[in-house]
Amino acid sequence: MERADLLIDLKRYEEARKLLAQRLSEDPQDLRAWVKLARSHLGDEKDGAKALEATQRALELDPEDIGALVMHAHALRGAGRFLETEGVLREVIRIAPAHWYGYALLADWLWRIRVIRSGQAHGGQVKREDQEAALRESGELAREAVRLAPEEVYAYEVARLIADMAGDRPEADRLDDAILRLDPQHEQALARRITKAADAPGIKAAEAASLFADALATAPDSAPMRSGLDQATYRLLRGIRWLALLCLALAAAGIDLFAMEGETRRDLPLPLGQRLWDLVPMAVVWVLGALLRYRRLRAGVRVNLRSLVRRRTWPRIVLAQAAWAMMCALLITQVPWTQRTVPQILFWAGLLATVTTMWFDRRKGN
Repeated sequence: MERADLLIDLKRYEEARKLLAQRLSEDPQDLRAWVKLARSHLGDEKDGAKALEATQRALELDPEDIGALVMHAHALRGAGRFLETEGVLREVIRIAPAHWYGYALLADWLWRIRVIRSGQAHGGQVKREDQEAALRESGELAREAVRLAPEEVYAYEVARLIADMAGDRPEADRLDDAILRLDPQHEQALARRITKAADAPGIKAAEAASLFADALATAPDSAPMRSGLDQATYRLLRGIRWLALLCLALAAAGIDLFAMEGETRRDLPLPLGQRLWDLVPMAVVWVLGALLRYRRLRAGVRVNLRSLVRRRTWPRIVLAQAAWAMMCALLITQVPWTQRTVPQILFWAGLLATVTTMWFDRRKGN
């Protein structure tokens, strides 16, 4: 039995089932073996029917066994009989009023159950008062779970979820703090805290990327923080288009492309020395605006910057737009034009091809 339990924890469910089958062939009255068998069926196979059969056998041996009742609720959900779990979990609370997990699990599921029932009763429309009542009762159950087990993370997770559903942001943040005190590497709570810090007003893209990179050092497998780092890195890439557009504007100014009527314009073509001098402010823009900022980035952010360009389409589009705008700027300044018609076309081509996507591509990094 101990080996089977360990195998289930290691997600080696098939091996665990073989051991449990051997145990049950020796002693069909072993209630714990039936419960563990149900757990193994819910593991890899997600077979609610087999799990339900196992928990029913366990409850025949002891209808008031808490472990069997809790597993029976999970089996009912796995078998598609979610609404029936409420009665089972209320029975758990009745039999063991000090059993914190029964309160936490019922709080986690109750508001969903009530929403489904409200929808069924009103033709698919969930009444707002039904949802609010369900959240209030779920919140009370979650607070009781926290009171009974102030050291259990799951109780706080459920309470935080309900607070978030109810729109109580200060309470949700307080519960996130409690979760992180108990588990400093809690993936979801850590991701929410870092995301909140990264989205705060005045936080620059480089700072946000560094926050996510630091957090990933603590929880390297966190998908939410990986996504947050990608989005912050994409914000950095989007910024280089402004550098390219600034260079395009400098190029236009360098040949008096849009001088007002009556103003004196430089004679074309510009001398070679002037054309080469026009490269200096562009170089300064890129050195100060891109190269030095890139060198100051954390190593993890620099690696993710290159990785993002390989993995995603929109970062490559952003780079292509910046490159196109710079090519137009260089053509405007370095070709000895005798008329301003073609440089004007190049200016608008570089500007419009870059600006057209800026208003909707902000969230395209993921």
